[in-house]
Amino acid sequence: MAKSTSGKWVSRVGAAGGGKTYRKTRPGNFYGALAVIVVLGIVLTVYSRYEYQNPVSSTTTTVSPAIGSVSYAALSLQVCGQNLPYLHSDPTFKGGFIVGPKDVIRLAPASAAEAGANATLKTFASEYAGLIASSTELAVPTATGVANPKTTYKNGQACSATSKYPGKKGTVVYAYWNSFGQKKATLTTDPATIKFVKDLRVTMAFEPAGVTPRVPPKATVDAMVLYATTPSTTTTVATTTTLPTATTTTAPTSATTTTIAGTTTTAKG
Repeated sequence: MAKSTSGKWVSRVGAAGGGKTYRKTRPGNFYGALAVIVVLGIVLTVYSRYEYQNPVSSTTTTVSPAIGSVSYAALSLQVCGQNLPYLHSDPTFKGGFIVGPKDVIRLAPASAAEAGANATLKTFASEYAGLIASSTELAVPTATGVANPKTTYKNGQACSATSKYPGKKGTVVYAYWNSFGQKKATLTTDPATIKFVKDLRVTMAFEPAGVTPRVPPKATVDAMVLYATTPSTTTTVATTTTLPTATTTTAPTSATTTTIAGTTTTAKG
């Protein structure tokens, strides 16, 4: 039987690897797609290797003092070379900053406004009623938290005649020591830059030019250390409960003796 003409044509095309028309219609972006896939694979491999070698830490850094923590600081107020009386202590105050005896400040941040970078001398002054601490004014209130003109000092004001530096003009300045190892005071006119840290000693002062405020008194520092190193204790009161004694009454028993065929049986009634 003779082969068909169409069969011969198909055989010739297969042997030739496809006709010219087929080769012309082969997709031109096929190799481009392969190149894109290869490039993407390399990029993803490099990125994955970088992520593996440089993992992102899941630990959240908390800036101290944190909410819920407790720390203490020693405070002093000085004007024209003299120490001012201690601030009034109000243990019932609900804020994070509480002034205790001998000007020991207890800081227990209750919100973000008092914690971390916000735990500054400026924040403390804003919470204490009547106390003003700025770069140009230092105002110490009365025991009831009312502004007191007699203890309000502004830059350029002259020291009183009864002070250590009578007639000399003073300016507001703040001195602080961040550790017991720090001997020389750090001076600033901006209370917002003084952050509460462990063992902070800080002096709010109004002094003539060239006068460095002194460190808080020993009594204040000693009290601060005592508060910081004394653990809080909880007193437990033991309660003794006496229960009434129960009285039990036993009914009298009677015995009945029965003799049956030489056997004696005693029954308790």
